[in-house]
Amino acid sequence: MIAGFYQFAPERGRPDRNLIRIESALRSTRLDLLVCPELALTGYLFLRREELLALAEPLPDGPSAARLRDAARDTGSSIVVGMAERSGDRLYNSAALFTPDGRVVCYRKAHLFDTETLVFDRAGESACLADAAGARIGLMICFDWRFPETSRLLALEGADVLAHPANLVHPYCQDAMITRSLENRVYSITASRTGEERVEGTLLRFTGRSQIVSPRGERLATADATEECVRVAEIDPTLARDKRVTARNDIFADRRTDLYVLGRARGGEPR
Repeated sequence: MIAGFYQFAPERGRPDRNLIRIESALRSTRLDLLVCPELALTGYLFLRREELLALAEPLPDGPSAARLRDAARDTGSSIVVGMAERSGDRLYNSAALFTPDGRVVCYRKAHLFDTETLVFDRAGESACLADAAGARIGLMICFDWRFPETSRLLALEGADVLAHPANLVHPYCQDAMITRSLENRVYSITASRTGEERVEGTLLRFTGRSQIVSPRGERLATADATEECVRVAEIDPTLARDKRVTARNDIFADRRTDLYVLGRARGGEPR
């Protein structure tokens, strides 16, 4: 399986132009799965809900979704794109997976970060696992990485690959995703963005450094902080299904769920 990321700087408020770039990136390289950044169609920094709501689209039936379905069908590739999703009068930070057979799976970000709380609604449960390109794909978005329960739950439910659209502004996530891959023995594909956005005196600079990480913690493909690029790596989903660390250790079978109980750390007999 050939998997990749597209790292670029989306133009704020220009979904049509960003969509053209994503379509071009998908067609530029033969691959099975491409992951694009968080909010790749609209840009990231919005302080007024009404401004972003005007740019957001419904899933799976919006005009951008229709074009992405067509691009997936025409190329035979699956693609994950971060999007602002409008559902009635509600607004979600979402990631949509489009497959060549026309399926669309939408995940709504569970953990909103900073100014996102000003514009987005808090998501309830949403689909976050899907089969694509011969692998089980787990969807997560940016700040979800700070909550290890997210990737652990996806792995326990069978994810081979964590598809991770992001707009990273802190320098920690890229290293932390090595840990997420190691502790769950899964691949992770973090598609971050570059550039900066300024709105009403608020400035964000994005750190780029997109990457593909193996279940062994190896960086298989990387980008620097500023370049626009598509990078790919060959991955083997069956490697993610082998949870053995040694001949005597299995990362999931060795879990002590009997001990993972709140209050347990305060218990035990005095010595």
